[in-house]
Amino acid sequence: MTAEPLKIAYSPCPNDTFVFDAWAHGRVPGAPALDVTFADIDVTNGMAERGEFDVLKVSYAVLPWVLEEYALLPCGGALGRGCGPLVLTREAGVDLTGKRVAVPSERSTAYLLFRLWAADVVPDGVGEIVVMPFHEIMPAVRDGKVDAGLVIHEARFTYQDYGLHSLADMGEHWENTTGLPIPLGAIIAKRSLGAERLRQLADAARQSVRMAWDDPLASRPYVLEHAQEMDPAVADQHIGLYVNEFTADLGTDGYAAVRGLLTRAAAEGLVPPLPRDALAFE
Repeated sequence: MTAEPLKIAYSPCPNDTFVFDAWAHGRVPGAPALDVTFADIDVTNGMAERGEFDVLKVSYAVLPWVLEEYALLPCGGALGRGCGPLVLTREAGVDLTGKRVAVPSERSTAYLLFRLWAADVVPDGVGEIVVMPFHEIMPAVRDGKVDAGLVIHEARFTYQDYGLHSLADMGEHWENTTGLPIPLGAIIAKRSLGAERLRQLADAARQSVRMAWDDPLASRPYVLEHAQEMDPAVADQHIGLYVNEFTADLGTDGYAAVRGLLTRAAAEGLVPPLPRDALAFE
């Protein structure tokens, strides 16, 4: 009797479709079949908090709320260097004290990095935080609806098309103050699947990543099909930034980055404290 496919949700972003292409299309030997749902990461964060789906790509920022039910897989996610969120403004050098700032989610690594940066750089505090869909942020800054916007991913390559300025790079601030990579997206799976199944999932994710690296052209149709009209060159830059050695294995620096982010955020009252062994995979 064939096992039911595992229900998995990840974003249509090029890094996720690149990573999961081989697995989703049954090319990873021995890997369980997947029933894929595409959803932006703020949606998958909510799915995780409600205990939906067997496997999810979520923001590292949501882990303190979900690690009782889900285990962090040691691979498949997104960490990196030189790939952090940006704060954009219409004019260069704006003082954000008391200003309105648009963010894509308050349960995101980008938001935690922004708040940690602001604690150091805007001592009197920013003003109102406005949550809005990611694609609306740059137009809102351009049109003066907000004073600044926090953006991620491909906006690094396109914000100048909106006539905007990069006020600060949250990842640069994080790397300069910690020396660690930037923890962005995590792969989690339900603990109820059992230890053996979780190891199988981690192995499948790792193999899928390596197969994508070995034959990048194999994933191209899947990547471009879901890239939401993104220029293929931008999609390639996106993959180059967010798929790296940490995707294959978090390793010592990866785990240190995740623990460091969540510990600092808890100290600022942004997330609940992380239990001692919450990140342990086995």
